[in-house]
Amino acid sequence: MATVHHWTGLEARALRLALRMSVRAFAGHLGVAVRTISKWEKLLASIEPRSDTQAILDTALARADAAAHLRFETFLSEADKPLATGRRITAAGPRAWEYESWTDDLDRIVVALSRQNFSFADSLLGRWLSRFATPQLDDKGLYLLARSTALSGDLKRDQGAVLGPLSAQHAYAGARSIFSQLDIPRRVAQLDLSLAVVAEMSGRLETAARQYERLAVDDRLARRDRARARLWVGTALSKDGNHDYATRVMLAATRDFEDLAEPDDWSVAHQKLALAHRGAGDLASALHFIDIARSTGATDSPMQRVRLNTAHGHILLSDPATRDDGLQALDLAAKLATRCGMSHQLSSIESIRTTTAGADGPRRR
Repeated sequence: MATVHHWTGLEARALRLALRMSVRAFAGHLGVAVRTISKWEKLLASIEPRSDTQAILDTALARADAAAHLRFETFLSEADKPLATGRRITAAGPRAWEYESWTDDLDRIVVALSRQNFSFADSLLGRWLSRFATPQLDDKGLYLLARSTALSGDLKRDQGAVLGPLSAQHAYAGARSIFSQLDIPRRVAQLDLSLAVVAEMSGRLETAARQYERLAVDDRLARRDRARARLWVGTALSKDGNHDYATRVMLAATRDFEDLAEPDDWSVAHQKLALAHRGAGDLASALHFIDIARSTGATDSPMQRVRLNTAHGHILLSDPATRDDGLQALDLAAKLATRCGMSHQLSSIESIRTTTAGADGPRRR
């Protein structure tokens, strides 16, 4: 059986992985704080647990079964390299246990982004994106790097950093290149869809519409992604002033989301339909569809609330009789967007305020 004469964060991490526990579960198993485990895993061999905690780790290792002991010894043999001074360093390249931690962190990042917890997502991404040089990575490592890079693009997009060297566009292009190298067509197509969103957000509406139209019939994508592309065709058309055609395209996407039983996408589709009808001057239909959007959908993320309040405010501002209610809805959206760091949404809200300032807007019909 393996024994440890002196524990550091490196041995503690190896024990956690050998026991096949998450950071939170391992903290509960030892009876220490989650932040303590996280600190060990960040500093590895450069941190030593306190003497009482060393004893706890001794007990946890002693109680582990034979298979866990074997995994523990294997992880340490892969992670440690002795130096002449007797100290140890972590091997430069990734190992299987690091891939496991990387995968766990990617799951956490997806959840953090869905809640617009940008600072936490950014800290987790920073842990991995600069950790390894690309030549060190095998195909699994490259896959994880590509996923991380794509999620970095999602983070930058939601924060409003759309173009430039440290932007969503740059990150998406980098992730697409890696997935192309790995020959994973579905992931490449998903990145093409993300790049089309960037084109739309940066005002290149005609380019975005063409890309969406192509991806709406692209067999590399799942049906849900093709339906999203069809919906976004309508979005780009509506922003470009082609409201009637946009609503027809959006209705087709809405039917797809209903068939697929995707309540969140179905709700978003009604929000887009509401804005298209507002653009066409049909405020009665716009209010009908935004009410549906506000009352449906399974999730209630900050981003969703900002978008719904922004759309609702935009519609209400179009009628002088509901202008005050519209400004109130925009204020709510702006406060939440500010708190969550959504600069692109803030720009959209300010643009709506500026555009509608002093205007009576179209009449209901």
